[in-house]
Amino acid sequence: MLCTYSVSDLVPYINWTYFFHAWGIPPHYARVAKVHGCDACRRQWISSFAIDEQPKASEALSLYSDAQRELSRMSGHVSIHCVVELYPAVASGDDILIRKPEGDKPFVLPMLRQQTPGSDGYCLSTADFIYDEACGKTDTIGIFATSVSQTSPQVSASSSIRRAAATTLSPDDYHTLMMQTLSDRLAEAGAERLHEYVRKELWGYAPNESLSIDELHTEQYQGIRPAVGYPCLPDISLNFLLSQLIDFDAVGISLTEHGMMIPHASVSGLMLSSPYARYFAVGTVLDDQLADYARRRGMPLEEMRKYIK
Repeated sequence: MLCTYSVSDLVPYINWTYFFHAWGIPPHYARVAKVHGCDACRRQWISSFAIDEQPKASEALSLYSDAQRELSRMSGHVSIHCVVELYPAVASGDDILIRKPEGDKPFVLPMLRQQTPGSDGYCLSTADFIYDEACGKTDTIGIFATSVSQTSPQVSASSSIRRAAATTLSPDDYHTLMMQTLSDRLAEAGAERLHEYVRKELWGYAPNESLSIDELHTEQYQGIRPAVGYPCLPDISLNFLLSQLIDFDAVGISLTEHGMMIPHASVSGLMLSSPYARYFAVGTVLDDQLADYARRRGMPLEEMRKYIK
């Protein structure tokens, strides 16, 4: 399934905490996104901080105001393209076996397992959250990608010369970085909204879900949406496999020789519905597991080392 969102569709889904993190501003200043736009409300918000924190609060407010202006300029010039496919799947050891409509053989999506137990004492693999083939049940897995693209020439670079002058960035550099950080957030917001639609309608395993944006951002929904590059999916070369399951070209994504996505403002990954699914970090991959993983990926060991550090 393909869909396209506008900037205005996704602004409510933006996680401003990560936007401010990209600018080196502590996360508690992201509360500025909830402040009413009038001058009195903004002054009151700044004054709610300790004296020594108020300069940083003013900086956060200025940055957020610039971001709002930039989003307005991007609207109509930028689109967020999404693709998602649902497949029958089962787990076999640390592999997820996906049934494609064509062909008798399952498509193998190898996963990595923690080598050091987590706080619960288990060594987890993402494959653990799919029904094992031995139980006789078939599960479902979602494969998705989102990407941000401009539909017109470069948006006017007139944003916040005042803010740029207060940093080492030139106005053009500041505008470029603002565009990039907002595009990254819009790609993630597209994944957030897409996942909500998948849970409630396309897959429909949570049709009665009713969560606020804050609850979405704190992942209070059922299941997980790990992206390639997350600690539980550290192998960027998985993008080569995902691109065989969904049409990256349809959303304007191409891959470098190392599996990185172009444009940079893109997200790809999996959607899992298990109520027991959770995020974790694979951590250090030891030589024996790397050799096993390379075998399951059908890649030479030394080639695999380029992707797994």
